[in-house]
Amino acid sequence: MEKSLTSSLPSNPEPSSGVNPHSKMYIPSLDGMRILAFIIVFLSHTQIANAFPGNFGVTVFFFLSGYLITTLLRQEYDRYETIDFKLFYLRRILRIWPSFYLVLGLGAGLTILKLLPGEILLPAFLAQFLHYTNYYGIFFGGGMAAGSWVYWSLAVEEHFYLLFPLFYIALRKLPVSPRRQMLIFWGLCLAVLLWRCVLVFGFKVPELRVFCSTDTRVDSILFGCALAVSGNPALDTQDYSNKLWKYFFLPAGIVLILLSCVSRSPEFRGAFRYTIQGIALYPVFITAIRFPNWGLFAFLNLKWMRFLGALSYSLYLVHYTVLFFVWKHLPQLNKVMQSVIALLISFGLAYLIYQFIELPIGQLRKKFSRA
Repeated sequence: MEKSLTSSLPSNPEPSSGVNPHSKMYIPSLDGMRILAFIIVFLSHTQIANAFPGNFGVTVFFFLSGYLITTLLRQEYDRYETIDFKLFYLRRILRIWPSFYLVLGLGAGLTILKLLPGEILLPAFLAQFLHYTNYYGIFFGGGMAAGSWVYWSLAVEEHFYLLFPLFYIALRKLPVSPRRQMLIFWGLCLAVLLWRCVLVFGFKVPELRVFCSTDTRVDSILFGCALAVSGNPALDTQDYSNKLWKYFFLPAGIVLILLSCVSRSPEFRGAFRYTIQGIALYPVFITAIRFPNWGLFAFLNLKWMRFLGALSYSLYLVHYTVLFFVWKHLPQLNKVMQSVIALLISFGLAYLIYQFIELPIGQLRKKFSRA
């Protein structure tokens, strides 16, 4: 869940014109896409809209994270012919950990005080604290603050970015051309797909094993990385005509996403859904970034949508725990009212975290950016 990277790219050149790799930029539409992804996740958790594919919202977050971080790494290497790993990891720690540990501690405290259902077990708390929530949940489960299971996706990202910058700079040093970098990332996505097929059809593993394991979900991030290194809509020249992107590739991507959500087969969901969605997100991201004022994409770039997008990381951290809190303390209300109240509380908490944690630490992070 890498939500603040677009805000760290302040200026906004025309996406179709390419950008100077020595400058920073704001990539349009992505904050709006981020808040839409959160709404999908939230609705899937409310118990009033179970048909909403919450896992697709997480896939969007993964794709977006891979695209943004790889774009930043690419720009840094283009300018300096190296990547400062110490600064990269320090910025990521400052971006992810303060809000993460604050919400983790608050959830544990509320559970101990019996204000949330369940109990806290030390092994489970340590799994979350040390960022292996996903594997602990698969093999053991339980003992976590209600609603904090969403941290599994953050564990996937932490595992991925522990090694990916090293892999990326190796490709740049060799050197490997941008197109071949893209093909390598696609090849890794194919390898993950084949591994999921082995697990699903060969070993008959539970769907949860495939849904939240790092080894079976990193392709959702890698698809975004592949877009960042070649055919990047914010950095590279445009292939094909505007009309082809708008009226063929984009509708084709949307249809693929819808088809991926229709099938209820556990085998299809476990093996193929994430690959189909990763491919389908390609034209969606490209057209959203290249044509931010066209059609519905203009809605994504409204000022208030961009602001809500800036809150999306904290919203993701708190929303499910808030839902459990409301369900416990306001059982007399219907599900719609409970969901509305939980959403309002979540926005309030996310805004406080943004104002008092993310903004001040964001200023500190700037000191660790390469000039």
